Amino acid sequence: MDEEFSLNDPTQLIESATDFAHHPGVQNDAATKDFLDHFPLPVIISALQTKADVPGLEEALVACLERVFKTKYGASLIPQYMPFVQVGLKADSQIVRCLACKTVSSFLENIDDRSISAVQLIIDYDMHPLLLDCLIYGNEKVATAAIDAIKKLAQFPEAMGIVFPSNINEVTHLGNLASRCSSLGRVRVLSLIVKLFSISSSVASVVYNSNLLTLLEAEIRNSNDTLGTLSALELLYELTEIQHGTEFLSRTTLQLLHSIISNSSMESILRSRAMMISGRLLSKENIYMFVDEPSVKGVISAINVRLGLLNSEDTEECEAALEALGQIGSSFQGAMLLLASFPPAARHIVHAAFDRQGRGKQLAALHALGNVAGENRPEDSVILNGDAEESLRLLIYEVASESSKLTPSGIFLSVLQQAAEFRLAGYTVVRGLVARLWCLMEICSKPEIINIVTDPTVETTKIGMETRYNCCKAIHRAFMSSKLVGDPALSGIAGKLQEAVQRGPYLARKYTEATPVVMTAERF
Repeated sequence: MDEEFSLNDPTQLIESATDFAHHPGVQNDAATKDFLDHFPLPVIISALQTKADVPGLEEALVACLERVFKTKYGASLIPQYMPFVQVGLKADSQIVRCLACKTVSSFLENIDDRSISAVQLIIDYDMHPLLLDCLIYGNEKVATAAIDAIKKLAQFPEAMGIVFPSNINEVTHLGNLASRCSSLGRVRVLSLIVKLFSISSSVASVVYNSNLLTLLEAEIRNSNDTLGTLSALELLYELTEIQHGTEFLSRTTLQLLHSIISNSSMESILRSRAMMISGRLLSKENIYMFVDEPSVKGVISAINVRLGLLNSEDTEECEAALEALGQIGSSFQGAMLLLASFPPAARHIVHAAFDRQGRGKQLAALHALGNVAGENRPEDSVILNGDAEESLRLLIYEVASESSKLTPSGIFLSVLQQAAEFRLAGYTVVRGLVARLWCLMEICSKPEIINIVTDPTVETTKIGMETRYNCCKAIHRAFMSSKLVGDPALSGIAGKLQEAVQRGPYLARKYTEATPVVMTAERF
C-alpha cells in the first residue's frame, strides 16, 4: 500500500488495525505478516507520530501494535525499529509510553537471534533510564509495563551491572532513585525491587547485598505516611510469598513487625497487616533455620498481648491476630511454640473457636485451631511432642468444662450444628484433632457427630461435600489404626465410617435408579 495514501486517508488503516487488535484468540505469525504486508510498520509508526489527533487512530494503532509485537514474527522486527521505541518511551501520550514499555518486554522475551545482543541494544539506545522514568512518572499502566520490562532485562546475566549499578551515586541506582522520588514514586521503586527479588535466588542475593531491602524497611518505619507504610507492608507480604525469599528476610524483619504489632499508637490496619505478614513468614518450616527462637517468641508474644487487649471485641484486628497465630501454628515448629509458652498463646485460639459471641472471631479461630491441630501438615508431622500435645488437650478440656456442653465431644457437635461456614471450619478442626486418641474417643462417644460426617446429604456445595468427606476419612483412618478397632461396642461406628468412605463425597443416596412417573395428560 502506498504510504502517502495511508497518511492522507487513515480511515482504512484505523479499521484494519481495529479488526486486527480485536480479533478473537491469539494472532499467529502468518496473520501478522499478512497484516504488515498491507500496512508496513513505517506506515503505522508514521501515522502514529503525525496523525495522533485523528479520533480513534492512536488507540487503534497502539492496540494493534501491541498484538503485532506479541507474535514471534512481530518481535523479530523490533531491533530494526529501536529508535522509534526510544521515542515512544519519551512520548507525552501515556498509551504510547505503555506500548513502548511492552515492546521492550516483547523484544527481551522473544529474542532468539544470536547475532543480536539484546542487552547491548538496550544500552545503545539508553533505554534503561527511560524505563525508570516511565516507572516514576507514568500512569499506573505505564509503571506496571515498565516494571515488567526491567524485570525481563534483569533476567539476562550481562544486564546485572545495568539494573544494579555498583556506584550508589549513579542516577539509575534504585536507592538513589528512591531518595529523589515522591511517596508514590518510592512505592513504585519498592515494587520494582520486590519484582526483581522474585526472579531467582541469585538475583535476590544481589538485591539483598545491595541493601535495597532496607529501603522497604525504611518506608515501613516512616510513621508520617500511613498510606505509604501500608503500601510497603503489602510489598513485604508479597516478599514473604516468594519461595526463595525466606533466607533473606532476616531477624531485623521480625523485629520490625514486632515493633508495629506492639505499638498501640499505630493505626489498627497497620498492626493487622503486620500480624498477617508475621503469620505468613512464620508458617514456613525453613524460616526457623534463619531466625532465632527469641525473635519468633517476641512476635508471638506481641500478638498474644494484642489479643488480650481485644479479648471482648469482635474487631478486624482481633480476627487478623487469630488468623496470624493460625498461620504460625500451621508449621510444626510454630505449633510447638504456640503451645509451649506459659500461658500458651494458643489459648486465645481455643477459647474463641467455641465462643459464639463473635461470628467473624469464631470463624477465624476455628480455622486457626485446625492449623494448630495439623490438618494441613504432613501425616508424620501432625502429632507434636509430649508437652505440646498435653497443652493442647488441656486447653480443649478446659474450654469444654467451662461451657454448657461440658465435654469436648459436646463443643465439637455444637460447631457442627451451626451454619454451613462454621460447620466446614468444624470439619477441619476435627480432621486435625482426631489423630489424637483422646479426641477419637470423644468423637466416637457422640453418635450425632458420626451421623453428620457420614451423611452425604448434609452438605449441598462441592467444597462442603469434600470437606465433610475428608473429615470422615480422617476419623476412619484414625479409628482403624487405633486400639478402638477391636471394641465390639464400636463395630457399628466402624461399619458406618467404612461405608461412608467407600461411598465417596458426592453420592446423595445409597441407591439411585430411574423411577417412572405417571401423570394425567394436560388437554387444551
